[in-house]
Amino acid sequence: MDTMRDRFIATTTRLLDEDPRLALVLAEISRDGFQRAEQAHPDRVINVGIREQLMIGVGGGLALTGLRPIVHTFASFLVERPFEQVKLDFGHQGTGGVLVSAGASYDWPAGGFTHMAPGDVALLDTLDDWTVHVPGHPDEAETLLREAVGAGDDRVYVRLSVQSNSRSRNVAGAGFLTVREGNAGVVIAVGPMLDDVLAATEGMDVAVLYATTVRPFDGPALRRATGAGPADVVIVEPYLAGTSTAEANDALADVPHRVLGVGVGRKELRRYGRIEDHLVAHGLDRAGLRERICAFLRR
Repeated sequence: MDTMRDRFIATTTRLLDEDPRLALVLAEISRDGFQRAEQAHPDRVINVGIREQLMIGVGGGLALTGLRPIVHTFASFLVERPFEQVKLDFGHQGTGGVLVSAGASYDWPAGGFTHMAPGDVALLDTLDDWTVHVPGHPDEAETLLREAVGAGDDRVYVRLSVQSNSRSRNVAGAGFLTVREGNAGVVIAVGPMLDDVLAATEGMDVAVLYATTVRPFDGPALRRATGAGPADVVIVEPYLAGTSTAEANDALADVPHRVLGVGVGRKELRRYGRIEDHLVAHGLDRAGLRERICAFLRR
């Protein structure tokens, strides 16, 4: 199976052929995959080199001319390093574009902490009007990318990962999907966490919701799953733990409830190891998830 990043490259190459309004801005990362697109559309495929602030500025400038820019690099270099430019060149200028990241929270542990971005979605939460997609499968990445490109002049962030669920779900135009029914609590699995959440909650009387579009947060779906309350909610996210707990609390403001945010911890792991080591260290492997979810529901 191809990766989400592979699918992004193939899909964007086709979209550049189909849509003359589309432009692509790179900062060296993934440039090799876009060689054909760069040769076919030299005026709309722009590589700025290792200059991530400039990359965002160029994307914002292209948007001002009426183009729909896709801007791509690792999440740490797309959201964190040029955050001021994201805030000003898109938000303050009132322009739109599609930011597509790779690397996720720790997809390339050998790259070290400079290439890790567990705080990217939380950081974008400080800005207005960003739609955030977190696909859990390459097919979903293609669907959500096409949706993002066609979203008028909206500001959209698509967070890609090498972690993937075993199969895709129908996420076109959808909010949270109900994957499993239950009465003793609700577990929201974000993107590539779904398979592990389903395995961790096997045999438990909990509802499982699947979220690939996390901003806007689908409060109505959560309300339907919890009923009139009281409600116990666990949110399992592949980035900073607690990123969406405030959204869930707001959705359930008039219902007695408890919310547990499960995700990447704040403490830096300085022995980088493998992806699997990070999952275990943050309690995001199947055994760790089951232990934490069971303990929370027992309380």
